[in-house]
Amino acid sequence: MKKMKASTLRMLAILAVLAVAAVGYFTAFGIGNLSGFGWDAFSVICPLGYVESLLASKTFVPRALISFVLVVVLVVVLGRVFCAWICPMPLLQRWIPGIGRKRARALEKAEDEGAAARVGERGAPAAVAASAPAAKPNRFKFDSRFGVLLGALASAAVFGFPVFCLVCPVGLTFATVLLVMRLFAFGDVTWAVVAVPLVLLAEVTFLRKWCSKLCPLGAVMSLIAGANKTLRPAVDDAACLFSSQGTKCFACSKACPERIDVRRPAQSETSLNNCTKCRECVDACPAHAISFPFLPASGGNAPLAADALESSGADAAAESG
Repeated sequence: MKKMKASTLRMLAILAVLAVAAVGYFTAFGIGNLSGFGWDAFSVICPLGYVESLLASKTFVPRALISFVLVVVLVVVLGRVFCAWICPMPLLQRWIPGIGRKRARALEKAEDEGAAARVGERGAPAAVAASAPAAKPNRFKFDSRFGVLLGALASAAVFGFPVFCLVCPVGLTFATVLLVMRLFAFGDVTWAVVAVPLVLLAEVTFLRKWCSKLCPLGAVMSLIAGANKTLRPAVDDAACLFSSQGTKCFACSKACPERIDVRRPAQSETSLNNCTKCRECVDACPAHAISFPFLPASGGNAPLAADALESSGADAAAESG
């Protein structure tokens, strides 16, 4: 039986979440949505929404704090799985064509070619690679998402309500589902029936870099995920074409939505904190050398340091010559 791709599994998971929320809207067992859900005394709310509400109302709610702490614990344990397996934004962008996608692909191709050229330059002389100091892991990197995060928090404090929630694609998705269901079920016709879906459509269509460049919730989770040690990508050095044969294969880094090179985390554009566990790298690897163990292996099945990879690649190239 053919193994189902991670992208298909993620789509089914996201659709299941949307279906559960939709059923809950019109039953006595409503559990809310991803912005805030729960049952009876148990509740979980969006961590960004909690902080925004706290700044806006300047009121401390113990129950909300407990919910916030629970979310933090989940992110520490599982990392940013929410962004790939639960958040509807990646699925919507997959379904709805965006403006300027050819331009984005051209830029990504140029970046890939530049990366390949840099690896070729570094991997040529084995002696130089071996003598170079080991690169330090890129543990964290501030990007444009944190600017949006600061703006969201500042606007909540100034205007007295969580402004960003009005344009958050997660909230807009569930609001659209609710409005459409009420339209067909009860005939409720309001300006929101048109406005909310249009705003969501504009974000999905025009802001193709939302997840990697704009999402403040992703920024919050990246901060928390610095403590995450589970379900991190591990590379089998003996199977990896790059580390074992010196083949300049970039399949995993090209497939990664976050542009993480799991073979050389020290040289990635961003850190492993941003890994969403989407498993695209697993499906893309031609040698099946990447896995996501729940706990990191104690042996040598973790990503190699940059200098070791370069040295092995140069040695393999020298042998083949």
